[in-house]
Parts: sequence; C-alpha cells; structure tokens
Amino acid sequence: MVKNIYFGDFLLQIVLILIRLNRDRLISKWQSGLNLVEYCKVIKKEVEERTVETIVKINEVVNGIVWGVPIMLLILGTGIYYTIRFGFIQFRHPVWLVKQTIVKAFQKKDEGPTVPGELTSFQAAMTSVSAIVGSGNIAGAATAIVMGGPGALIWMILAAFVGMATKFAEIALGVKYRKVHEDGTVSGGAMYYLSEGLHQKWLGMLFSILVIPFAFVISGIVDTNTIALTLNERYSVPTLATGIVLAVVVGIIVFGGIGRIGHVCEVVAPFMGGAYILAGLLIILVHITQVPGAITEIFTAAFNPKAATGGIVGSVFVCMRYGIARGIYSNEAGLGTAAMVHCGAKVNDPIEQAVWGPVEVFLDTVFICSVTGIAIVLSGLWKSGLDGAVLTMRAFDQLLPGGIGGFICLASVVLFGFSCLVSYYTYAERAGEYIFGKKVKPVIKIFWVIVILIGSQSTLGFAWDLADTFNGLMIIPNLIGIIFLSNEAVKMKNDFFKKNVTFR
Repeated sequence: MVKNIYFGDFLLQIVLILIRLNRDRLISKWQSGLNLVEYCKVIKKEVEERTVETIVKINEVVNGIVWGVPIMLLILGTGIYYTIRFGFIQFRHPVWLVKQTIVKAFQKKDEGPTVPGELTSFQAAMTSVSAIVGSGNIAGAATAIVMGGPGALIWMILAAFVGMATKFAEIALGVKYRKVHEDGTVSGGAMYYLSEGLHQKWLGMLFSILVIPFAFVISGIVDTNTIALTLNERYSVPTLATGIVLAVVVGIIVFGGIGRIGHVCEVVAPFMGGAYILAGLLIILVHITQVPGAITEIFTAAFNPKAATGGIVGSVFVCMRYGIARGIYSNEAGLGTAAMVHCGAKVNDPIEQAVWGPVEVFLDTVFICSVTGIAIVLSGLWKSGLDGAVLTMRAFDQLLPGGIGGFICLASVVLFGFSCLVSYYTYAERAGEYIFGKKVKPVIKIFWVIVILIGSQSTLGFAWDLADTFNGLMIIPNLIGIIFLSNEAVKMKNDFFKKNVTFR
C-alpha cells in the first residue's frame, strides 16, 4: 500500500510538471533516447528554473507595490510631518545636535552602572552607524545612480533631510518602550512601541517576522557577497575563503554578546568612515574644476532624467524611486531598526539618545553617499555597465593616482561590510527574542554564521531586489506606529528642551 502511494504521488508530480512546464520540450527530450535518470535530471532543472523565475516575478510585483507612489508619499509625508512637529530641529539646531552627540561623546565618560542599559550612548550610536554605513554607501549609492541616473542622488539627499526627524522619533520611542531585565540586559525595538505603545501586538509580531529575513538578506548575504566579490575582483581571493574568514571572525564577536559588539563598533566605525570620507574629499579637491559640471548634471538629471541620461532613465518617478529606496536602505530612517540598537544605551531620558538620529542620517547619506555619488559622476563610469561596489572602486581608481583610490575604496568595502555583519546581527537577535524568547539567541548566532558562508557564494542581483522589498514591507507597520504615537514623541522632545536651553 505504501509503495502504491509513493508511486502514485510520483506519477502525479510528473503529470503536474508536464502540464505546467514546457511539455513539448520535455517530451522531445524523452523521445531523444534519454534514460529515466537523465530525464528526471532534465525535469529537476526545469522545476528549479521555473521556481526561481516565479519567485523573482512575485518579488517584482510586491516590490512594485511597496515602492509605489502611496508608500513614497507615506515616507516623505511622515518625515515632513515630524520635521514640522519637531520645530525643524535638524535645520534650526544642527550645531546643538552635534554638541549633544559627537562632542559630548569625547567629553563624557560612561554614565555608570546606575543608569539602565547595556552600552554607553556613544557605543550604541556607533553600533547603529556601523549598521547603516555599509554597502548602501558604496554599492547602494552606485546602484541608485546606475538604475535611476545621477539625479537619484538628489532624491536620496532630500529624503534624508526629512528622514532625520523620522529617525529622531524612532529612537525616542524605542528607548521609552524598552524593557530592562533584572540581569541588566535590554530588549527593545519598533516591535515594542508597536505592541506596548500602540497596543497592537500583531503589528509588533509582523514587524519582527519581517526583520529576521531583512537582516539575513541585507547583511548576511549582500554585505558578505559585496566583500567577497570585491576581494575576488581586485586580488583574485577565492570567495569561499573570504566567506570562511568572515564567518569565523564575526562568529567570535557575536557569540561574545552585545557588549563585545559595541566595543568593536566604537573602534571600527569612526576609522572606516573617516578614511573613506578623506579619500572622497581628496577626489573632489583634485578635480575641483570639474565638480560644478558634475553637480549641474546631478541636479538636471533629478528633474529631467530623460534628457540628462539620453533616455536611459525615462521618468522622474524612476529616478525618485531608486534615490529614496537606496537612501532608506543606507540610512534606515523609517525602518524602525535604529530603535533596536539605541534601546540599549545608558541614558536617563529617551531624547538624550534620539539626538543621534539626525546626525547619523547626515553622516551616512548627506555626507558619505554624496561623496560616492559625486565621484561616480565625475568618473563618467555610471554608463559603462559596471555596478555596485566594483563601479565605485573603479571610479576611485580612475580619479586618484597610483591606484590609491581603489585601495581605499576596497578597504572601506571590507570594513563597512564587516561592521554591518556585526551590527545587523543585533537586529536579528532582537526580533528573534521578541517572537521566541531569549532561548532562541544561540540558534540565531549559528544561523548567522552559516548565512555568511552562503552569502559569499551567492549572486547580488536578486538579493538587492529582495532587500528593497523587505525594506518596503518593514516601513509600513513602523510608520503606522510612529505616526499614531507622534504626540508622545513630540511631548518627550518638548519636555526635554524645556530642561535644556543651552542651544537657544
């Protein structure tokens, strides 16, 4: 009886496959004299190709929905709404924001054990910076320009300026609704203000479910693959060897806990960002006479992409879509992920940590992505067929003598990607803990290391599209939450400012 069931199931599967796939092609293969084993291999290959094709098509449909006009308006609208309600804080008080963050970080020591949290304010911020300053700045900015034209850079920056207020709100709410456990560890993130603040536990659960594949795809696969391909392109390092080394080193760090992650990031993040920015600024200085023309090209392409790109980019919406999507991928304003890292900061008031939001977005997108974009436009290589980190590396190579530019870019790709692999683990851990409890942490650590190995052997094209889709899906529940909790965020900001008048 069992044998009959298995045989019948086998026949049914063959019939279904013959109906759904290219029947004539398969029958011709059978008639050509293939034996059963070879024929089954042909069927298996057809199934795999059709499955991948179906997944890609489904992703394209979902991607088109989540990055359609309504979501674009929601993202920009939320940023504008908070910018107004926060009194244009990112435009009126930039010096105060810098003093409260970067300057204070070098003046103030650890708050001490009496303050709840796992990391110092600076460590939490650098862990967040390590997560956002990564492939999005080098590979993502390059992809935005290739797909959306040079004008995508303008939309990336415009979205970033209003996104500063959005991220301010996310961090404030994330710290307010965090949970500090008896052992001193902290649980927090957008899922907590969705469930505890908005009282919609299902939204918190949905957000957490989306975070896990988001973290594994965007960092575990994309960042690993970017590092592996770049080293292979430059020095012919086997991609598997890169994957093994990254898996071992990152594994040692993540198994050491959030404290070790914070210590690594507070050292790596400032160094990697500083080196890349200096190289970019040197490019601009060396080619200063060509910079006005490049900026003109960027602005023209933002509002008339068809004329500026020779028809390569057909509409302003396409230009806007890739600029905003890659910008959010880079700075994460609106995703709700910043709350997962910043919730661990040792601060007494949520606004003490929220001030890092606008500064992070400025450094990541307005500054570092702009340096990348201008270098690519100056090189003229964005129409060469190159893409991603390889395009940026070639642009730096061309614009700085002696190959030093490409070397700095390569080092930045490795350091940026490595820091993301360390920091993004925190996202997966927080989300997994929310769904399954603390017992799931060792499982996530093991899977994280495994995915790094897989990422080194993957291809980037579909991974980027999948990353865009998860970005868009996560944005929806998070923005719903921070919009409905806006009164709480504004009250926290106003109360804090009444006590701190030094900026006036």
